[in-house]
Amino acid sequence: MVRVLIADDHLLFAEALEAILSLDGRISVIGRAADGEEAVQLAGSLQPDVVLMDLSMPRGDGFDATRRIRAVNGSTRILVLTGSAATSDVDRAREAGADGYFTKDQIAEDLVRAILDTATLSS
Repeated sequence: MVRVLIADDHLLFAEALEAILSLDGRISVIGRAADGEEAVQLAGSLQPDVVLMDLSMPRGDGFDATRRIRAVNGSTRILVLTGSAATSDVDRAREAGADGYFTKDQIAEDLVRAILDTATLSS
């Protein structure tokens, strides 16, 4: 079972994402963070296998949160899930320590596969 933390400030998107992921028996959503600061705190206390990280959030963007989570727990994998496909954002996310980059317009089946593939990086 892959333990996932969703970090996204759009409540409706985060709830829909959790509902979709809960349909797959290999994934367990263990928490949701509404901003970067909460993402760092929850990643520390919940120890997820994978964090789905939005980049544009209040109280610490996804770049900063990714960097901080990676500094504290190198085994937690971070998959950026955002609306931006800009090359500069992809590069900044990788520099911050993200293990993968996924845009919100891709289909759920591909996201599930990406989560499972990202989780195996820590095995």
